[in-house]
Parts: sequence; structure tokens; C-alpha cells
Amino acid sequence: MVRRRLKQGALLVASLVAAGVALRAPKRDAAQPPAGPVVVTPTTDAPPLAGHVPTGAPPSLTCERARAVVAQVDALFVERPHDIDEVAFDEGVVDWLDPHGLWSAAPGAPAGDMLRKEAGRLLNALRGKESCAVAAALGKGLAGSVTELRQQFDEARRAGGLASLPTRSVFEPGEVTRPAPELAKLLGEQCGALERQTGATTGAFVSAARARFFPALSAEEWGEVVLAAALRAYVPAVDPHGAWAPFEEEASLYEAELQAKPPPPFWESMTRSALGVRVDAEPLPPLVVGDLVLSIEGVPLAGMPLEQVEQFVHALADERSQVKMEVLSEGARAPRGIVVRVPSPEAVVATREGLAKERVRYGEQQILVVAIRDVREDLGEELATVLDAARAEGPLGGVVLDLRGNGGGSTDGAAGALGLFVAGAPLFPMRRRDGTVEIDRATEPPEGSRWDGPVAAVVDRGTASAAEMIAGALSAYDRGVVVGERTFGKGCAQEYFEDESDVGVLRLTTLVFALPDGSPLQRVGLMPSLLVPFGSSSPGPQGAEVEASLKGAPASFRGPDIRDRRRLAAFAARPSWPLAKGDVGPCKEDEVCKSLRALGASALAPRRAARR
Repeated sequence: MVRRRLKQGALLVASLVAAGVALRAPKRDAAQPPAGPVVVTPTTDAPPLAGHVPTGAPPSLTCERARAVVAQVDALFVERPHDIDEVAFDEGVVDWLDPHGLWSAAPGAPAGDMLRKEAGRLLNALRGKESCAVAAALGKGLAGSVTELRQQFDEARRAGGLASLPTRSVFEPGEVTRPAPELAKLLGEQCGALERQTGATTGAFVSAARARFFPALSAEEWGEVVLAAALRAYVPAVDPHGAWAPFEEEASLYEAELQAKPPPPFWESMTRSALGVRVDAEPLPPLVVGDLVLSIEGVPLAGMPLEQVEQFVHALADERSQVKMEVLSEGARAPRGIVVRVPSPEAVVATREGLAKERVRYGEQQILVVAIRDVREDLGEELATVLDAARAEGPLGGVVLDLRGNGGGSTDGAAGALGLFVAGAPLFPMRRRDGTVEIDRATEPPEGSRWDGPVAAVVDRGTASAAEMIAGALSAYDRGVVVGERTFGKGCAQEYFEDESDVGVLRLTTLVFALPDGSPLQRVGLMPSLLVPFGSSSPGPQGAEVEASLKGAPASFRGPDIRDRRRLAAFAARPSWPLAKGDVGPCKEDEVCKSLRALGASALAPRRAARR
């Protein structure tokens, strides 16, 4: 079972953040393209978010199951897996193993030192080149160190020393710099202080915190936790855009889909503390900012990794009309139970921030500029609504799609947006590892929703993936002018799979694609037909690496020319971008006016951008 989405990956994912529920499989064109035979392999929808109730326990895998997923990754990745950087792999294992900064990531943590020494053997164990005894040995070391930390937690809990407020987080927001014994002591002090303040009413939450921060696992069980962390490190080491997550945390993989169909949020942001999560902004009533949420539907949140909390919240909000919570308000002597009513999905979508747009003076005409910062699944519908409203306000001389800083999103979203400009056109040849090629096709919206006038796309270094698809297709079909800077160069697509071990979900790069005329995009990028440098003023990530610099990024793919010649001729015959014939602006952003002035002075016909 698979589902497709594209997103600028690796270093940019963190700054553009990646998670989701239901994504349609892309439409495929079964017709043979003009340039040669193409075999179309149908795809299917992935199952919706499973909504597994989290346990708060660390993810674990047996050796057999971990190896089954590794074999699946090696078989499905779009290229034969490359050699893995052991240092990067080790760093990934240390990070994924420790969600709290207690077990391996803290300075001086014995488990971290052991992992660094045994990274090569652990990697060999995953790939079946040696036994998994190394994981068991690492597990033995973890069991001992966590036992010591548990004792330090218990001593601090009993001591009754001065502790911070229970709503205050003792976790560091960024890099872990606090030694694990110090954090264990702070957690114990905070839990003990809460018990003394509230009596027996919070005993269950303190017990949950102790069990989750310091799991009483055997050496063998800890070894399986190590293997799960190793798998989470292995997948992105092979595929810079790939990831694996257990079902309890699968929502963390689906960011593009959640942007299109978000579940109702209980709050805008949160911070974890020793006993739960603190509400920081925009809560649903009767929650208020500063409340410490101790449990949801009877499930304690103490010690639960944030990925599991988010998964649980998403699942409940998507399934229920009201949710029971137990909260401790600031200054309260005891927790209280509340019921939070969940708004309908329609109400949530209605409050979602729409596409930013503005009408800009362009000589004697008006230009519509639409800022598209990500490619959500429903981008075509959103953009059609914006165009309809703009036409109702008065005549337009052209439409500019501002794709600067857009890291991508859904292929369906790109096909939907392109349907407004190149309706029904074959779009992108997409090649799998076995050489089969699939074709995306633009949607065919109603005639009244389409835009037949001049169109341009503004791009920069941060324009990637599905956003590059939009600009590249407009260029390849001679439909629009591309202006700005060379783009990121991510011409590969990811799909979702239930893993072979039946305990989690994989996101893997399984296809590389070319533009409609066959020009490569992967590792190359799109060079605008009209070069306009933006520099530090661009909204795209500054100083970010490009696709070609990412270790393991797939090679470029030059595909067949799949353009429909009849449509190509029809698109090329449409009005080209007009001269400005007067002043341009003002604009909300200077870079937009800079692009419009360059367009207005050049009077470019829509000619294809360069791909080298």
C-alpha cells in the first residue's frame, strides 16, 4: 500500500516542516507517450492514519523484523543502496534511541560511547552480515545505566528538595548539554514536589513518568530498542528523503497531507514537562494557556515522546466529537477533569490560512500575485477559488505564481494547480528502479475555472520538488515564463508503505522524474529563462544545501518527451507576458516587484527555462 508525496528533504525538511492522513494516489496516463513506450504501474491508496493508542514505551524490533524492513528498503529504494557513512549512522542511532536526553544523547552517557564504538557492527547486524549479539550487548549496557538513573530519580523524588513548578519544562529545547544524572535528579524533584502538593491524586502520573523515563527492561529488550533506533537511522542514511516510524508515531511522516486535511488541534503549541505537556498557545476551551495536560482519555502523557503525543492527539481529534482530559492549572492544588469539544473538520479547514495574494499595478494593467509556500493536496481547488475571486474583482493582465521558498508537497496538488494552466496535459515521466515509467497528467477542471491568460512563476534556491514541477511544466509547455534563481533540484518522489514487519510505516524515494520534455530535474534544478538574483531577501532557506549535495540523493533521470503536441501548440499560441508600459507596484515584497519589472522590461514570450 502506498501513497505519494514530495517534499524538499534532508536539511530543509526541518525548516519547512514535515505529517498526514489520506492522500489520493496520483492519476496515471495509460497512453503511450510520443517519445517511446512507457509501462504504467498503478498505485493504490495507503490506509488512513491508524490511530494506535500510544503506550509511551520506546519502539522496539526483533532482529528478524528489523532485517525484514532493511531488506524492504534495499529492494524498493530507487537505486541500489550506496555505502553508508558510519559516523552519520551512529549519530542517528544515538538521537533516535533517546527521546529524553537520558539514555544515549546526554554528555558522557555510557550508551552513547558504546554506540559510537559499535556503529559498524550494528550496521552489519542490520544487514545480516553478522549476528545481532552486538545489539544485545548494547542493551545490557543500557539496562545498567538506566537502572542507575532510576535510582537517582527515586532519591531526588523522596528528598523533597526545592523543585520548579510542575508546568515548567526541565528539558532543553535544542542540543542536549545536561548530563543524564542531573536531568534524572530534576525530574525526580519535580515529580516529588507535585506529589507533595497534590497528594495521591497525581500518583498515577508520577508512576507513568518513572516507568517511561526509566523503563525496567531486560538487556534483551533494550537490545530490541537499539535495533528500532538503528532502523530509524538506517533509512535516512540510505535515502536522504526517507524515514521509518512505528505505527504509534506514523503521523510524523505525513506532514503534507495534514496540511491539506488537518485534524482539529487542541492547541497551537505545547511544551513537554516531567508530568505531561504544557499548553503554550491557542487552546480550545476550557483549556487555557499554562495548563498542564496530565492525561487524555485516561492515557497519561508523562514521559511520552512528543511524536506519540502528536499522533494520539491527531487520532482522537479526527475520530471524536469530544475528548476527556485531566489537567493541572497554574496554582491549582489538584488536577481537574475537563471535556474539550472538537470542532468539525470543515470548521478547521475554514480557519486554515489560505493562499496569500495581491493585485499589483503593472503599467496600465493589474497583475495577480499568488504566494504559494507549500504544495498541499488541494492546491488546485485553492488556486481556482483565488482566480475566480480575482476575476470577479476586475480584469487581469496576468497571473504570477510566487513559488520562492516552496519546498514542495503533493504530486496531486501540483497536478491540480497545473490543470488550471495546462489542462489535461501529460506532465512528468517517473521512473522506478526496475526501469518502468509512469506518467502524471494534469487535471481537467471546468472551463470557467481555467486561466488562459499570461502566467509566470517566480522561483529561487528554496523552490523544490512539487513546486519545481509546477514551474518546470509551465516552462516545458511554453505556457509561462520562469523568473528568479536556479532551483533546489529535487526531482524524486516518495511513497508510503506498511513495513514488512507489520509494526510501522516507511517513506521511501521510489521514483525519479523528468520534466514533460524529458529534461532532467533531479540534482540539476531549473534555471529560469529570466535570471533575477534575490540573495538574502528570498524567503527560501539561506545557505541551504541543494539536492546534488545530499549523500545518497538519486542520480538524474532524462526521460522521454511526453508532451502532447496538439496541446503544446495550443498553449504556445496563448498570449505571452505583456510589457509593463508604465510603473510597477507597489508590492508587499520588493522581490515581487523586482521580478515584475524584469518581466515587464523583457517582454519574454514563454520560452523554456534551461536545464543543464
